[in-house]
Amino acid sequence: MTSMLKRLRLYFTSFILALLIASAIALTSCNGNENKQPAEKFQIVHPEWSDNATIYEVNVRQYTPSGTFTELKTRIPQIKDLGVKIIWLMPIYPIGEKERKGSLGSYYAVKDYMAINPEFGTMEEFKDLVKTFHDNGMKVILDWVANHTSRDNALIGQHPEWFKQDSTGKILAPFDWTDVAQLDYSKPELHDYMIGAMKYWITEADVDGFRCDVAGMVPTPFWNKARAELDKIKPVFMLAEAEQPDLQEYAFDMTYSWDLHHLMNTIAQGKDSVAKLDSFFQKELVRFPKNAFRMVFITNHDENSWNGTEFERMGAAVKAMGVFSFVVPGMPLIYSGQEVGLSKRLLFFEKDTILWNESPWTPFYKKMVELKSTNSALMNGEKGADMFRIKSKNPFVYAFTRENEGGKVLAVFNFSKEKQTVTLENEVLAGNYMDWLLGKEVKLESTKEFTFEPWGFSIFVKK
Repeated sequence: MTSMLKRLRLYFTSFILALLIASAIALTSCNGNENKQPAEKFQIVHPEWSDNATIYEVNVRQYTPSGTFTELKTRIPQIKDLGVKIIWLMPIYPIGEKERKGSLGSYYAVKDYMAINPEFGTMEEFKDLVKTFHDNGMKVILDWVANHTSRDNALIGQHPEWFKQDSTGKILAPFDWTDVAQLDYSKPELHDYMIGAMKYWITEADVDGFRCDVAGMVPTPFWNKARAELDKIKPVFMLAEAEQPDLQEYAFDMTYSWDLHHLMNTIAQGKDSVAKLDSFFQKELVRFPKNAFRMVFITNHDENSWNGTEFERMGAAVKAMGVFSFVVPGMPLIYSGQEVGLSKRLLFFEKDTILWNESPWTPFYKKMVELKSTNSALMNGEKGADMFRIKSKNPFVYAFTRENEGGKVLAVFNFSKEKQTVTLENEVLAGNYMDWLLGKEVKLESTKEFTFEPWGFSIFVKK
């Protein structure tokens, strides 16, 4: 008996030790080698106007037949009618001519950080555009390209030491981006210049922040310093094209939710299971503090031009994924033309005007922006409600609630190409709701059977 007790104790001790080791490994694998971000390190106070905002990306060149600030200004009433609050303008600076791609070049090959692309208009016209957005209750952030310049930017002649070079002194390009030259942030003087250029647009044109291109390729300490300096002028909103948690410790309000975007694509294509959404959201809780905004999207300028429209990538699942992007934690993005069902890839280096036809997508997105902006459960960051997952035996159905003192949303999705029936059982279901998109009042009990067409969904808002 004594020998058996010893063996049992040894077995129990080994079992507990194995559990502890497995837990440590699981936590490490969840975080990978990325910079960890304890919640207490998050120092940013978001501008209040961003709390329930939807962000809208404007491709100035393709937005109107002339591609000018003046003509864009005439479309502000339609943009306002959508209900969006933050306008992200793609780069507005002069584009380099040396090694230019296409006839018009890439917006991201910046020839002069403190000037206006004459293709779009003048500085006075730009200031007037910003003021008009402000007068209509919207904020404006500029696309900022800190990682590289065009091949004929004056800085190359004035400060060649600010650029990355090979052993022969040849200035390098990142990746295969042959039209640009990569900057070297080991030079403190470059930091001061770049921050000064960013300040210029706030003081001269009253912009409200920046969307920062390939932000992860620029050292985080630079961004931390830049944010501190910009906030001295006015509270700004900063969006990073990256999803590194350390960028949101001090510098950025929001990062791209690339992983969720890719997962929505692969689920729509039948390549991934719905269960992976649970893994994603659990990982988010570990990687990011709740008050770090994440941008959720089904398309943007890169996706549209290089990887295909949302209709190419998501097929019949587009509407379901569009709704999903508005009801999960994060700030939803609408890209130019998305609200009219833009179904072509816009050329990146040439003129390719968006056709603004009447479309059923417009009232659809308007309705989703309205829900986002009026329901406190869907607010961005820590002011919004957590997701409460409602599990079922159907592996294709994804259901959850988000509820706080001010609002409640129940969302149920059929993420499959087949008709699905599911019975949900949970006390959180019970209540009187408005079916948000159908505009009908419904009463739900704690047990409810749902039948959905392929890629069908329902959004219920607690009355």
